[in-house]
Amino acid sequence: MRILPFAALAVATLMALPAAAQDLTARASALRDKALADTTGWDVVDSLTTEVGARPVGSPAAQRARDWGVAKLKALGFENVHVEAFTTPAWSRGAESAEVVGPFPQTLHILGLGRSSPTPAGGLTAPIAVFHTYREFLAQPAGSLAGKIAVVTEKMIRTQDGSGYGAINAMRTQGPVEAAKRGAVGYLIRSLSTDDTRLPHAGSANAGGIPAAALSTPDAELLDHMSARGQPVTVRLAMASTYRTDAAAWNVVGEIRGREAPDEVLVVGGHLDSWDPGTGAIDDGAGVAIATAAAKLAGGLHPRRTLRVVMWGSEEQGGSGEAYGAAHKAEVGKMVVVGESDLGAGRIWNLSLPKGSAGTPAMKAFLTAIGPLKVIVNATAPRFGGSDVEGLIAAGAPFVDFNQDASRYFDLHHAADDTLDKIDPAELAQNVAVWAAFLYTVADSDIDFRKAGAEAK
Repeated sequence: MRILPFAALAVATLMALPAAAQDLTARASALRDKALADTTGWDVVDSLTTEVGARPVGSPAAQRARDWGVAKLKALGFENVHVEAFTTPAWSRGAESAEVVGPFPQTLHILGLGRSSPTPAGGLTAPIAVFHTYREFLAQPAGSLAGKIAVVTEKMIRTQDGSGYGAINAMRTQGPVEAAKRGAVGYLIRSLSTDDTRLPHAGSANAGGIPAAALSTPDAELLDHMSARGQPVTVRLAMASTYRTDAAAWNVVGEIRGREAPDEVLVVGGHLDSWDPGTGAIDDGAGVAIATAAAKLAGGLHPRRTLRVVMWGSEEQGGSGEAYGAAHKAEVGKMVVVGESDLGAGRIWNLSLPKGSAGTPAMKAFLTAIGPLKVIVNATAPRFGGSDVEGLIAAGAPFVDFNQDASRYFDLHHAADDTLDKIDPAELAQNVAVWAAFLYTVADSDIDFRKAGAEAK
């Protein structure tokens, strides 16, 4: 069997398409090349992280981010730029410290988990009970940890697709509740991270009514080493925080209206909020930049359908996707496709298209256009789409998964190291190129993902 070089294969595929699809492919390919050389994505994330910085929901910085988003979309030529307000719970960090007070006094590096309770005013000192896995911790009976600080030191596995995070995420999100059930007066975990620095990683958790925090990975190992010596280890925590149920938050929206079918809408975006230790560059300034730049570039070709960018305002602590889904439930039937970029700025290495759509002329044009970008096309349908579009998906909107290389993402995620310098401009541009080609081929065609899916059954 003779194997064609990629360039020849791409040409052969293109020539097999109908004339209209050939034109669509040619325009998408030219857009791909333009996106690879364009700096809009970098300029957006540079602007956001430099001019606003960290953007926790409920903070003054979140308001600045809202205003920044409105100004940025208007400056880039988006139409119908507006803010959709909602209220949501918001937890805010205060002063925090932790230390081993015996038998070997040492400072520990922590970040309180979202919805953690504060310690008493004078702090909390208690012996620790160390568990090397979350499963081992869950095996403890009710009341068995009375008066103790539970410590879980399970390591997160580095994976390209981020599955190592999903495998132990409950250790953070559910752990405080489970610790309280067992009588613990505090809860500490090894950060859900693949790094080896003394920078802990934040994140939300369900409220257990006890102080809960993430340790830096070396400090979790330090507690492992101390407890292995057989002597009781005592830790002191001092943690302040506030929590409110009705914080103001906003989704920031802008559109590029379709020339022929403006009521048919493609909804894409990233989340504008971030955790507080870093500047929210990879989580999720990059996603905001990717979606905004891709829509700007695709919209410059005046496609048939409307492109809508949403900068969701409270993904980290929840609320923005639910608010947007509720506000736009009646519009879901006119949503052609939805998607979110929220896994940093690593290159897109594989993707999943809505069921039955890969063989349509529009998706053939898209896949041909992105061929040089070395993206694997999964045979399976997409499974997630993004936290902020879950409500739209549940209501019936078609969606895509564009999966980024997460090999390094969890070195930085929710930590002080989540800063602009960690973004590779070329990898960011590759994301913009894939999204721009997709948005354009969908928006300038009449593809119906719902119909394609029904026919594939």
